Amino acid sequence: MRKLGLGCGIAAVVMLAAAVPLSAETPRREEIAQIVSARHDATVEALRNWIALPTIAAERRNTAEGAEYMRQLALDAGFQQAKVIPTDGVPGVFATLDAGADTTLGIYFMYDVKQFDPAEWSSPPLEGALVDRPGEGKTLVGRGAVNQKGPETAFLAAIKAIQASGRRLPVNLVLVAEGEEEVASTNFHQVVVVPEVRDALAKSIGVFIPAAAQGSEGNVTITLGAKGAVEFQLVVGGETSDAYPRTDIHSSNHARIESPAWRLVKALNTLVADDGHTPAIDGWFENVRPLSPRQKELIAQGAAQNPESEAKKLLGVGRWIDDEPYVTSLERLVSQPTVNIQGLVSGYTGPGGKTVLPGRAEAKLEFRLVPAMTKDEAVGKLKAHLAKRGFDDVRVTVSGGYGPNETDEDSALIRAQKILFERSGVPYSITPRNAGSWPGVIFNGAPLNLPASQFGVARGGGAHAPDEWFLIESNNPKVNGLDEATMAFVDYLYIVAEEAGKSGG
Repeated sequence: MRKLGLGCGIAAVVMLAAAVPLSAETPRREEIAQIVSARHDATVEALRNWIALPTIAAERRNTAEGAEYMRQLALDAGFQQAKVIPTDGVPGVFATLDAGADTTLGIYFMYDVKQFDPAEWSSPPLEGALVDRPGEGKTLVGRGAVNQKGPETAFLAAIKAIQASGRRLPVNLVLVAEGEEEVASTNFHQVVVVPEVRDALAKSIGVFIPAAAQGSEGNVTITLGAKGAVEFQLVVGGETSDAYPRTDIHSSNHARIESPAWRLVKALNTLVADDGHTPAIDGWFENVRPLSPRQKELIAQGAAQNPESEAKKLLGVGRWIDDEPYVTSLERLVSQPTVNIQGLVSGYTGPGGKTVLPGRAEAKLEFRLVPAMTKDEAVGKLKAHLAKRGFDDVRVTVSGGYGPNETDEDSALIRAQKILFERSGVPYSITPRNAGSWPGVIFNGAPLNLPASQFGVARGGGAHAPDEWFLIESNNPKVNGLDEATMAFVDYLYIVAEEAGKSGG
């Protein structure tokens, strides 16, 4: 493992679309950009160092070490105080930076990453190798590179560069970070309800997560929310009923002993309609809010700016459900709550066959929720649905989750993004919500009731997949590399301060 690169920064000179400058809203911008550029190599190494220490909540891997590393990163970036906040699971981190500003901004980080199989990667997933990617440029490949350590490293580099220029930040910062986002933020709410954390966040105008939202031709997407997520497991076997064997037994016994695998299949089959994708859980759509005319308008505008062919190529598919038109598929993407099977585990899975009757069957699933659904509602309806059909031998274990989040298009966080893109000449579209999930509802909901958004003019891909990457040096002048992405965060902080001042927060 590499030594923690304290003092390392990230870098940038905004070259957004034709390198359009951002006028005087960012004081001493050229000097800050030079600092960012001078620290480029050190910042790349800092990102590699962070990637070398993976925190994986599902495996209980480096949970304490990851939290302490995050705490040190915050202190190194100029936060005056940073502490680890214990939870019933993986700890969180809370830090504050008082710049003496009139506006306070909340920042959400995740320091955990998804599991990985090194055999599936073209370079070691914890090495952070620099790899030339055809059509893109020089990329850094590693688990967590884009989700989310690359964007977060760029943000930390941005605030370091401002301070190194001799200026105070234009906003005060409150940072909250968690190590369980990849298991649906099981205990993150315990961090936010700590009185000093809650009180600090309550002073902010909103919370945002650094992201990489730039497309291959430089376009970006503003998201006004995200779906909620609930991860859970369904288990059938000797541990749930004496109708099943405690271990795998000879398959001839299926003539007189129930199969946990078939029982699980039957239960799963009730969760969706015959089309294989429409949720069929009793009452599932009761609180689903339909898209508004404005939301449909935004989706149509986004479709015009983000080619269907690129979307299909990225996903490796040739058609959408029911051969629907592109715009219809996008409306489904943001408005449809889903019941997805992540994986099925039962019996023998090696080469060839093996004559066993499994003693256990497990399905790993997730819900994606849309407004105005809630986690508790979804879990309650699932359990009632199974009980009504006699599946009392199917055990439901919820491992984490939260509801959807929404932020008004006119909030200071969103207005600042629009202004930045318009001043920089960056083409952008707005989507009502991200089909993926992050726990913004913890900030959106009571007691904080704050705007929550994502922002970042960076590029990367392969989240949750082999060869995850983050763009370091771009071949396309319209697309940001690391230094340009860092300067976008610098500019964003100044514009947020400007917009918050106009509206009083």
